[in-house]
Amino acid sequence: MFRSLFPHEVFAEMDRLQREVQQALDLSPNIRGFGRGGFPALNVGGTPQTVEVYAFAPGIDPNSLEVDLERGMLTIAGERKSSLPEAGQQSTLHINERFAGSFRRVINLPEDADPDAVQARVKDGLVHITIQRRAAAQPRRITVH
Repeated sequence: MFRSLFPHEVFAEMDRLQREVQQALDLSPNIRGFGRGGFPALNVGGTPQTVEVYAFAPGIDPNSLEVDLERGMLTIAGERKSSLPEAGQQSTLHINERFAGSFRRVINLPEDADPDAVQARVKDGLVHITIQRRAAAQPRRITVH
């Protein structure tokens, strides 16, 4: 019943709208950009056996990342700490284009994604998440006798 009332696309669309509203209210450019995606930048693709997600998150402590898969929705969340001087110190900041703070990305996965077969690895600021597709959804060649 839940799926019929709230398809996956609704939640992904709500996440996109929230990011666009936040960007519209923030008039300064930042790593999140204007009119495109959010942070971290994502590449999503796949093979007949897997769904592959790449999140480009330089400067993120792997221990601060949260990767969750629930009801066909993959969520990548975390926080990037600021390396800027604390307020009140005698320093001047002229340009601040590096995003710091909490982030959250939500990805709608295909129905054949197996929530029990997920791997996540981080190397050099690249988060690589591999989700196996269910065996029943794998293409098979059937021999005709």
